[in-house]
Amino acid sequence: MLSRLRGVVGRALDPVAGALLRAGLSPDVVTVVGTLGVVLAALLLYPQGHLLAGTLVITVFVLSDLLDGAMARRSGRAGPWGAFLDSTLDRFGDAAIFSGLVLYFAGRGEAPLIAGLALACLVLGSIVPYARARAEGLGLTANVGIAERADRLAAVLVATGVVGLGAPTAVLTVVLGLLAVASLVTVVQRMATVRRQIMRAVP
Repeated sequence: MLSRLRGVVGRALDPVAGALLRAGLSPDVVTVVGTLGVVLAALLLYPQGHLLAGTLVITVFVLSDLLDGAMARRSGRAGPWGAFLDSTLDRFGDAAIFSGLVLYFAGRGEAPLIAGLALACLVLGSIVPYARARAEGLGLTANVGIAERADRLAAVLVATGVVGLGAPTAVLTVVLGLLAVASLVTVVQRMATVRRQIMRAVP
């Protein structure tokens, strides 16, 4: 769903991308800085209970995921290396966000369920892209799933920010539960897709 907005947002960021390129920055630098910003905000602010502040800072740095792409296109540097770096560092950012939530809620005796769900999202969220990458490494495809990364990221950030504003933690519990289920379903979908392709190829 949100992936459809990437083109629109990317074009809106074109002037910023041009300014950064003129300043001598490369898309790779923006990718790395954006990831570091997400990781530090998630692991420093979330565990201390600054859910709203952490979410706002993370959201700003997440935009670099679109900004580096706009820079790469404008400079003609779009290619396999940039795609590989971006996808790899995305895993660090995603893991930090859920780890920050685990650290915060695990320290609160009344919120073990939320910590457990955040941990489930962390684990399953790492398996989803691995299943696709492994399939592609075998010459197959596994580009299926009920929730894309952008949708999952937006959902957890919105829910965390809302709880930081004072909403009950039940909001985050429900969202994390749905994300965990969506990730599990996506893993099963990708496994089934790969199996069907292999079975069709068997004489």
